[in-house]
Amino acid sequence: MTATTPVKHKLGIQARREERAFYAFISPWIVGFLAFTAIPVVLSLYYSFNRYDVLTPPRWAGLDNYTTLFTDDLFYQALKVTSLYSVGSVTLGILASLFIAIVLNRNIRGVSFFRTMFYLPSVISGVAISLLWMWIFNPDFGLINFLLWRVFRIEGPGWIYDAEWAVPSLIVMSLWGIGGGIVIYLARLQGIPTDLYEAAEIDGAGALRRIFSITLPMMTPVIFFNLLMGIINSFQVFTQAYVMTNGGPGYATLFYVLYLYRYAFKYYQMGYASALAWVLFIILLILTMLVFRSSDRWVYYEGA
Repeated sequence: MTATTPVKHKLGIQARREERAFYAFISPWIVGFLAFTAIPVVLSLYYSFNRYDVLTPPRWAGLDNYTTLFTDDLFYQALKVTSLYSVGSVTLGILASLFIAIVLNRNIRGVSFFRTMFYLPSVISGVAISLLWMWIFNPDFGLINFLLWRVFRIEGPGWIYDAEWAVPSLIVMSLWGIGGGIVIYLARLQGIPTDLYEAAEIDGAGALRRIFSITLPMMTPVIFFNLLMGIINSFQVFTQAYVMTNGGPGYATLFYVLYLYRYAFKYYQMGYASALAWVLFIILLILTMLVFRSSDRWVYYEGA
């Protein structure tokens, strides 16, 4: 017993040292999480029940912010604009990125170059992208209207400067950032067992049949992930609307987060802005739960 006691003692000291080192290494993350995430979330919930303009102490208002919110026409306009954008951009983004990923998964010449070119735009700053697309969408000297007139002799619309075309324009612009989704789809495509395709080909299945019977079912977990992240990200659109249209024309691009930003940092109604933030959280929570509940019907997990 005496021979083994020192060994146990040394192991205990080493374990405590490793534990202290562990907490020392993760302490920056813990401090950052508490200071910039946990505490602000709790404070925003508190402020949502108060009238708070930053300059004066919060004053308890109960549910006044929430009752005012649900009687505000601009709240419903912001929710409508964001919902339309979400449906269009998420659907179009998933279809486009999946199609491009399937094409880039083939052994074609220069495929590495094309993969890089499709991914690079997704890492460019949102402000830079917005400025670029402002020029592209310009109805007087923009690239799209120039090509429409030069090639087809068609006079293009006003794009982001037209209330009817503003949201569709931003939906088209959202395709600029599908590179991240393409990379995820490519990773999954390369993980599909090749013997499934070989067996299907032996059975006489054509290319389309193999895509719909093998590729798409095997891709559903990744489609599920991109769908979920796409919905969450699309409801948090801010940069494009703020830089390119500032909510106009005529509130046609008044996205939810832009609406929230105005009340928080333009009108300094932090209580009302906090209520807007928590309503957005509840909306995203409900949508996330619906997507998860529906996944049992269309998501296929290999081996399940």
